[in-house]
Amino acid sequence: MTVPEQLIARSNALGADPRNTNYAGGNTSAKGAVTDPVTGAPTEVLWVKGSGGDLGTLKESGLAVLRLDRLRSLVDVYPGVEREDEMVAAFDYCLHGRGGAAPSIDTAMHGLVEAPHVDHLHPDSGIALATAADGAALTKECFGDRVAWVDWRRPGFQLGLDIAAVKAANPQAIGVILGGHGITAWGATSEECERNSLAIIRTAEEFLASRGAAEPFGPVVPGFEALPEAERHARAAALAPVVRGLASTDQRQVGHYTDGDVVLEFLAREKLAPLAALGTSCPDHFLRTKVRPLVVDLPATAPLEDVVARLKELHGEYRDEYRAYYERHATPDSPAMRGADPAIVLVPGVGMFSFGKDKQTARVAGEFYVNAINVMRGAEAVSTYAPIPESEKFRIEYWALEEAKLQRMPKPKPLAGRIALVTGAASGIGKAIARRLAAEGACVAIADLNASAAAETAAEIGNADKAVAVTADVTDAAAVQAAIDATVLAFGGIDLVVNNAGLSISKPLLETTERDWDLQHDVMAKGSFLVARAAAKAMIDQGIGGDVVYISSKNSVFAGPNNVAYGAAKADQAHQVRLLAAELGGHGIRVNGVNPDGVVQGSGIFAGGWGAQRAAVYGVEESKLGEFYAQRTILKREVLPEHVAAAVFALTGGDLTHTTGLHVPVDAGVAAAFLR
Repeated sequence: MTVPEQLIARSNALGADPRNTNYAGGNTSAKGAVTDPVTGAPTEVLWVKGSGGDLGTLKESGLAVLRLDRLRSLVDVYPGVEREDEMVAAFDYCLHGRGGAAPSIDTAMHGLVEAPHVDHLHPDSGIALATAADGAALTKECFGDRVAWVDWRRPGFQLGLDIAAVKAANPQAIGVILGGHGITAWGATSEECERNSLAIIRTAEEFLASRGAAEPFGPVVPGFEALPEAERHARAAALAPVVRGLASTDQRQVGHYTDGDVVLEFLAREKLAPLAALGTSCPDHFLRTKVRPLVVDLPATAPLEDVVARLKELHGEYRDEYRAYYERHATPDSPAMRGADPAIVLVPGVGMFSFGKDKQTARVAGEFYVNAINVMRGAEAVSTYAPIPESEKFRIEYWALEEAKLQRMPKPKPLAGRIALVTGAASGIGKAIARRLAAEGACVAIADLNASAAAETAAEIGNADKAVAVTADVTDAAAVQAAIDATVLAFGGIDLVVNNAGLSISKPLLETTERDWDLQHDVMAKGSFLVARAAAKAMIDQGIGGDVVYISSKNSVFAGPNNVAYGAAKADQAHQVRLLAAELGGHGIRVNGVNPDGVVQGSGIFAGGWGAQRAAVYGVEESKLGEFYAQRTILKREVLPEHVAAAVFALTGGDLTHTTGLHVPVDAGVAAAFLR
């Protein structure tokens, strides 16, 4: 394998195991010779993981490639630690060729350390030693002289010089523990470097396990133990919209719920409050989890209304404390204060809620706090957890380089941060709506009676960070509530509901049975009511508004033949739009409708017999029904599922913020269905 191929293989292997490093954390490098295309002479270069990549999924395009002679020459122009941020811009003048990833702040570490291969990782076991009050002594006890200690220093050029000096002074060492931060290891070959990294990580794990205290978090506090799973999830579903609404005070957030054993044990122990107050230490951790979490200080068995009230009190206190933290450390050159809401909320007996701009960010924030819990356990098992000072955390959180990285991020999509549930979403109109909402940035719950089809649609849209399948019989109140609960547990809350589930039976009045009437009204009239009611409860608990969209029909205003049950049910839906728009507007919830003409292509209703029935009514072949519908319209155009989806997006995408109680015709112009 080529040197870059060796580096990618090593990076992927290390990044595949969460014991070695966290998602998108750490970086790896390799040095080697290439031919300079200008001079034809061999040139030594550094391949190093670039800014923003993830070791587990790293590809060669994610590497930055720099000339080592130029990178090492920066030592001669280094202006000192007070101006070391200037060195990041200088890395651009060391690049070899075009393309590749942007060099990260850790590039100097990899270039200045005199070793062909270097790994910098964030293993929980290594950070546990790095954050122990007597970490230097413990490192010596654990490794002897094979691993050296480097005092905390913010990542940058000077840290690279520090590590290079320690390596030069300790030729027998295979790596270092970086105080408050992580580990760095090196080797003459890629295989040796990987072995050395794993040796440091596994040795630290064994040391903590063999030498550590049995209960590093202290005893269990009575009443704070985990609730039984069913009760725990029910309470989490009830709390999730409240917590998300609070966490979205400054900016709308998506949530993630975690109730793993690691989290529940920490929340039940005596040291929960004091350790949580110390916050995380590794920069990769607190940049995603914020300086500290919000911790509910009530037992798991406290009444739900008491927990909600206390959450609101604690949230206000958290915001005040965060502002005070900012004001303690901000300088005239600091970036403006970002959102003051927590990224991590811990509820004893229930679990952890984590938040971010999208589902992946929220999920990763939760994963990072699990890492932090593991770090605190390890440090407390052998010593006392002592993270880096608050002032240092602020310097990194409000680092000009971090702010520049945030400013370079692409503009969010119109529905970014929104959470949608679409009923009848496994086929036809519902599927098109779900796909469009997801494409515009929303997280989507695919609700359908057909569980396997819902799962297929969710998989087509993307992974669980983008879409989940929920089974929903909209005629059953308990099933509807379960679908809403599943949505809020998956994404933290709910913002946008599309009542699309439907069916139709086309019969003359005298042939329409009571069962025909009840079935259609149960699915569309009653079903829409049940979904709207359950969703509105969650939206009101969130306190950040929302959208409810009914997929009604032109038949809600157009009197067609042999259609009494369907048309009456659609008219019921249409008036629900008006009634709920009037009732829910005070909560910032907008309710609108879409009135399509017959949508034949991809429709489960038409394929299920409705198409044949309507074709018989109009005396046309079933295969020509779409064309027939098109020819009776003013525009002579067939209505497709994507056209209905476009109308839903138009109503919810942000441009019609002052519109509620509206029905949007998507019928290519049916004069008899014009709204009056």
